[in-house]
Amino acid sequence: MRKLELHWKILIGMVLGIVFGFVMTQVDWGASFVSDWIQPLGTIFVKLLKLIAIPLIIASLVKGISDLKDISKFRNIGLRTIGIYIITTIVAITIGLVLVNIVQPGNGISEETVTKLTETYANSEGVTKKMNEAMKQKGSGPLQFLVDMVPDNALKAMSDNSLMLQVIFFTIFLGISMLLIGEKRAKPLKDFFDSLNDVVLKMVDLIMLSAPYAVFALLAGVVVSSSDPDLLIALLKYAATVVVGLLLMIVFYSIVVSVFTKKNPFWFLKQMSPAQLLAFSTSSSAATLPVTMERVEEHIGVDKEVSSFVLPVGATINMDGTSLYQGVAAVFIAQALGFDLTLADQLTIVLTALLASIGSAAVPGAGMVMLVIVLEAIGFPADKLAIGLALIFAVDRPLDMCRTVINVTGDATVSMIVAKSVGKLGKPKVKNWDDHLDEVK
Repeated sequence: MRKLELHWKILIGMVLGIVFGFVMTQVDWGASFVSDWIQPLGTIFVKLLKLIAIPLIIASLVKGISDLKDISKFRNIGLRTIGIYIITTIVAITIGLVLVNIVQPGNGISEETVTKLTETYANSEGVTKKMNEAMKQKGSGPLQFLVDMVPDNALKAMSDNSLMLQVIFFTIFLGISMLLIGEKRAKPLKDFFDSLNDVVLKMVDLIMLSAPYAVFALLAGVVVSSSDPDLLIALLKYAATVVVGLLLMIVFYSIVVSVFTKKNPFWFLKQMSPAQLLAFSTSSSAATLPVTMERVEEHIGVDKEVSSFVLPVGATINMDGTSLYQGVAAVFIAQALGFDLTLADQLTIVLTALLASIGSAAVPGAGMVMLVIVLEAIGFPADKLAIGLALIFAVDRPLDMCRTVINVTGDATVSMIVAKSVGKLGKPKVKNWDDHLDEVK
């Protein structure tokens, strides 16, 4: 009997988790049972992925840079990466704005629904927290993101997954310095990071053995903690607009992969499916990063020199799915609350969402923080901001899961394009968790 592939196992786990979650909502003790005995298994899995994210970035990025030999290659990779990320983000925002202006989901929201959503969520802890975070970001200077990128304590940066850009900065600095002292002097340190990279990738393989069970636990937890079904139905048109936009981004990526890398887009999506399914389950690009790197390097054939830079940077600054959501959500809120938007306002949304995506953390819920910044930029009344967030809060979690899939797929797409452009897209070399098991038996 042929062994079932990982993405099918994860998909089965997701379906069973959703079904189990719905069954548990029908009994009084169901929600507490899931939160006490099921959901912790998913939480442990996400923690394990986050645990190895920083070591993997450091080891793979140092290895990638030190293998370059020519420092000008790194400049080429860096410039192409940032340039392509900006282009894909602008495409995503544009798709979102075009769709929301055609569908106009905000015009179908009744005053009764607006009132109910406001009463339910406007003063909730979640909305208040997002507002405070956004105000903190908005109060910073124009070059604050550059200041935040440079750590004053490398070890402190490595202890916090939200400081991934600082870790990337330090690691690039370390890798370039290793190149400049010459191959002979750098060899002991290079050998250490090469070995660390192999060990961390093996840890990814071991963690992924539990992925189907963890996804079951995560999805069951999402279902039992979901909002009022009536409110979800009222927001269905808005949610559908976002999802259609995200699907169009998948089509866009498929065309780009086909045209620029000459690879079959269906093959690409199949290879990326485990990472996409995990992104959906965890709602976090950062948590999914170790799996994304493993799939792109081993299953697609992108050289580590490219993937070790493109993917960690992408997990931090490339938020195509989130940026598309910004455009749709901002216009939807304006439509629902009767705030007229000019063409200039919509162009402002494009620019602000692009800049906000660079400074956004790769964690669940970061999109709503960005949304407050976007709404402020178009002059949305400050006293209605909480109401605006309350309108979309009910469906934010499921949409966050969907847009994280796009973020991860976008990172992988750009890594393939950059790799192809510098001649670093080769044949896949798949490694399994038990490849060296015979050596230690």
